[in-house]
Amino acid sequence: MQDRKILVIIPAYNEAGRVGAVIRHLRSGYPDFDLLVVDDCSRDTTVKEAREAGARVVSLPFNLGIGGAMQTGFMYARQNGYDIAIQVDGDGQHDPGSIPDMLRPVISGELDLCIGSRFMASSGNFKSSFLRRIGIRFFSGLISILTGSSLTDPTSGFRVYGKKAIGLFAGSYPIDFPEPESIVIARRHQARIGEVPAVMHPRRGGSSSIRYAKSAYYMIKVTLAIMLCILRKNRR
Repeated sequence: MQDRKILVIIPAYNEAGRVGAVIRHLRSGYPDFDLLVVDDCSRDTTVKEAREAGARVVSLPFNLGIGGAMQTGFMYARQNGYDIAIQVDGDGQHDPGSIPDMLRPVISGELDLCIGSRFMASSGNFKSSFLRRIGIRFFSGLISILTGSSLTDPTSGFRVYGKKAIGLFAGSYPIDFPEPESIVIARRHQARIGEVPAVMHPRRGGSSSIRYAKSAYYMIKVTLAIMLCILRKNRR
């Protein structure tokens, strides 16, 4: 990819039976990319499967959640001089075939953060749950009002980060349910953010961390975090 040093960050918690296939798919399609699995203190064979599939593994001593795992990946990318980082889930939902389209605006310098949107793709995407779709629409509207960024899929964890975004998030990244809040933080630092169509699939197994009773908590917590982020900006 034009001599860019590219790292794929795969945050993983108890993804045995899935993460190995994800890594092999990425290795076959993008042999020049480095693959880093950030194991969030899994209790299964995630680490063993990731190493056997050929990825580098960083194991966290405690479960820090997706935010802590991703910040670890950003710190690794910054310390090792990567130009671009790609976030891919370890459960098989994110289709690696969408990566070239996501990389293009970051490599060209048009965007600092490119989000893969399941709602912009014309085909191949699974249908999110009703509650998840409500949450996505809510955060789309909230982020648009507060930042002026019009995004269809602000909760997507399928993302490409340029060097500016890597440096920003290596220093600070939301811990719990970080995707919408990280958009607000990036905009606060004048990062250029956009979306391209991306194909996503149902999980290959296991269960999502955001389910039923957690949905209301998720929306309230992230909304409060976003509002506090805006208030801190205004006070400065």
